[in-house]
Amino acid sequence: MMNENAGSVRVRVPASTANLGPGFDTLGMSLSLYIWVEMRKSERTVVHFSGDGFEGIPADKSNLIYKVAQLVFKEAGVDVPDLEIGMRSDIPLTRGLGSSASAIIAGMAAANALIGSPLSKDRLFDLATGLERHPDNVGASLFGGIIAAAWDGEHADYVRIDPPQNLKVLALIPEFELATSAARAVLPEQLTIQDAVYNISRSSLLTAALASGRLDLLSSAMKDRLHQPYRAALVPGMEKILEQATQYGALGAALSGAGPTLLALVDRTSSEYRQLEDFMQSVMSENGIQARTLWLEPDLDGAVCEIGIHPDLFLESIKGEISS
Repeated sequence: MMNENAGSVRVRVPASTANLGPGFDTLGMSLSLYIWVEMRKSERTVVHFSGDGFEGIPADKSNLIYKVAQLVFKEAGVDVPDLEIGMRSDIPLTRGLGSSASAIIAGMAAANALIGSPLSKDRLFDLATGLERHPDNVGASLFGGIIAAAWDGEHADYVRIDPPQNLKVLALIPEFELATSAARAVLPEQLTIQDAVYNISRSSLLTAALASGRLDLLSSAMKDRLHQPYRAALVPGMEKILEQATQYGALGAALSGAGPTLLALVDRTSSEYRQLEDFMQSVMSENGIQARTLWLEPDLDGAVCEIGIHPDLFLESIKGEISS
């Protein structure tokens, strides 16, 4: 990590998928899409953006990265009122791939590194979960791999699981946004005991299957009655994909977080999933929805400081594009 005299720091943080079907607000997995944030102390606050996808994102002290950095400084008892921040991201916004969680982790990790890393990763996890109100996305982005976590309102307990070596991910990303608030609004306030047991049993089985590499159990373990049936109307074609993806070689399929992205997990050593991408795209086409597919890997590293580069290279390369 950077020392207290670091001129600037740069962190790379992965995207994430939450729930994996039944593990609502509990299970998350990091994915090989990334946000990069560079940060240094400054005489005035300015935010630079590199690349697309930042339309409408504030470039002043109302920026999320700046605000979470200040939370870290306050927690550490350090005063850093002004920052120069650079941002670049491959993670699509409001698509169910943890864009806000990765930004929170990036801002916190960069701020912590900038002042000599006085806060532990576990403390950053609690701070980030306090903002997100659920630990799945932020945990996966911070620690990498698969995270099973429980949040009591103040502290998050977690276990990190190394993803099975042969696990590969196909993401189907529709070209429309779906706010988490809208996706949560359709959920029921109460469940039957049968549905509660259904999800508890499958979430437990899924966690054990992922920890032990039992890919053959994923089809059954990723089924859900808590949120996906209620959100299906928000993503046309979702129900068909979740029901039939295993017929085209998927180990299992799920809505990614609040959606609208859909994920299929596959065994990279199998040749049975070759038609999966065409199937998922065709279902979207049947419903008149434009969508793109990405083959992704589980990220194993989580939030990392990229040290072996010139500390000002990123900011210097994008200076002047957008600033406050």
